[in-house]
Amino acid sequence: MTAGTYWQAIDRFRAFARTEPDRQAVIYPEGQNPDGLPAYRHLTYRELDEWSDAIAERLTAHGVGTGTRTIVLVLPSPELYAIMFALLKIGAAPVVIDPGMGVRKMLRCLRAVDAEAFIGIPQAHALRVLFPRSFRRVRTAVTVGKQWFWRGERLQDWARRPQRPAPERAPADPDSLLIIAFTTGSTGPAKAVQLSHGNLAAMVEQVDTARGNVPPDTSLITLPLVGVLDLLLGARCVLPPLIPSQVGSTDPAHVVDAIGKFGVRTMFASPAVLIPLLRHLEQHPTALPTLASIYSGGAPVPDWCIAGLREVLNEDVQIFAGYGSTEALPMSTIESRELLGGLVARAHQGDGTCIGRPSDPVEARLVAITDAPIPTWARAEELAGELEKTRGVGELVVSGPNVSTRYYWPDEANHQGKIVDGDRIWHRTGDLAWIDEQGRIWFCGRKSQRVVTADGPMFTVQLEQIFNTVPGVARTALVGVGPKGAQRPVLCVELKPGMDRTAAEMKLRTRATEYELTKQITDVLIHPKFPVDIRHNAKIGREQLAVWAGKQLKAEERR
Repeated sequence: MTAGTYWQAIDRFRAFARTEPDRQAVIYPEGQNPDGLPAYRHLTYRELDEWSDAIAERLTAHGVGTGTRTIVLVLPSPELYAIMFALLKIGAAPVVIDPGMGVRKMLRCLRAVDAEAFIGIPQAHALRVLFPRSFRRVRTAVTVGKQWFWRGERLQDWARRPQRPAPERAPADPDSLLIIAFTTGSTGPAKAVQLSHGNLAAMVEQVDTARGNVPPDTSLITLPLVGVLDLLLGARCVLPPLIPSQVGSTDPAHVVDAIGKFGVRTMFASPAVLIPLLRHLEQHPTALPTLASIYSGGAPVPDWCIAGLREVLNEDVQIFAGYGSTEALPMSTIESRELLGGLVARAHQGDGTCIGRPSDPVEARLVAITDAPIPTWARAEELAGELEKTRGVGELVVSGPNVSTRYYWPDEANHQGKIVDGDRIWHRTGDLAWIDEQGRIWFCGRKSQRVVTADGPMFTVQLEQIFNTVPGVARTALVGVGPKGAQRPVLCVELKPGMDRTAAEMKLRTRATEYELTKQITDVLIHPKFPVDIRHNAKIGREQLAVWAGKQLKAEERR
């Protein structure tokens, strides 16, 4: 990755602003039409380019420049993209985080970053003022919206066109800091991921390659970072009404309306959006002739959802199940036709979930399962023999130009999550998998969520796929109760509406006896509604379920 590659991405965005100035860049909801559906407005490429230049100019005047850590707490909107591109242009480092992780956790994370600038909505600034110790170095504060009881700049008071032409800037070092993005902390403590300018350039190239180097045309955006990538590729980005911390509450009718109204060609969505979308299209068949591709992420999308979408959408639509993380996006993909061509049946037999081949040019390998640091690749090779004890399932590690090579915070995460291999850094995903003879990755579950019994480890997703096909079962979650090494495996179950509880338990216990992998499971507990992650509303909170299951078992023992 050369320094020039990054600036080529920015130049591509500016080229669209010059050659197609009136092309719509961000299409966003504002108000409601008489029919009850969202009304939309738009921002052109020229307007977004000029607005971001104007913001960059004002931020520079306030001392924000190369490397300035800048907290950005703004809802998906044209303002968000203008701010992000402004920071990108002056080399400042946006700090992004999920507010839904809870105030205490969020304050701890933001305190560790020690940011120097703060751009946010009123609720975010209220937090800054009420907890000043967590933001003691902030010197520049910009409010997006109304100010309540604090001073500082307001974005709406700034002009949308710069006073003078943007200055020429030297090419960025590919290894220099671009953005600090926090993980959700859904399966462990939240970590501050350091993404570089080179990482962004690689992501843009990978997304372009994955789409066959075909211009994206119009994209439906449900994850802000995808919007940044698509804008660098010249897309018309449509933002449907959604709440970032409640993506699963997105109205599928609004999604269908936006696809039809703007001729959406491609969309990225988590299972929490795709499942309601499928149900809506089943109940209200709607032709969506422009839709050519769907990319899913955030959590494994259920195979029945993929199969259902294939039934309700045009035959030529491509549906990709994607795999990635804050540290590495994307890592792998698989198209629905390959997945449904026999691989789903293998998943139901206990092979895990196939998440496809590594995205070019990502390389994927396995290391033996251990909670200890693996400082060097030589140590990983020493542990290789341990893979035999887990039937070839190991921790997936990846390396590539789009993969973050370090955490900004905490430093311990670098010891636990990175492996040094000469000039190369391998990222430990914390996910368990095996790789087949065709180079396809089979996801078996999170390392931190494995159940370690006296007879050996059991892997969540691998075993859950065996039970998820039982009639009446919505989804299952394997958890361990007790100390690691002597854990009691418990299957938590969420039923479909109207399913008889007793009948379901009997069927699940019978299924457990039919497979060697599941014979240890004798405890089945019905749960009303699984806890899920904040960002995608799709990852099951197995840690919370384990606590619940422990209490349930103790209560049963007292009866």
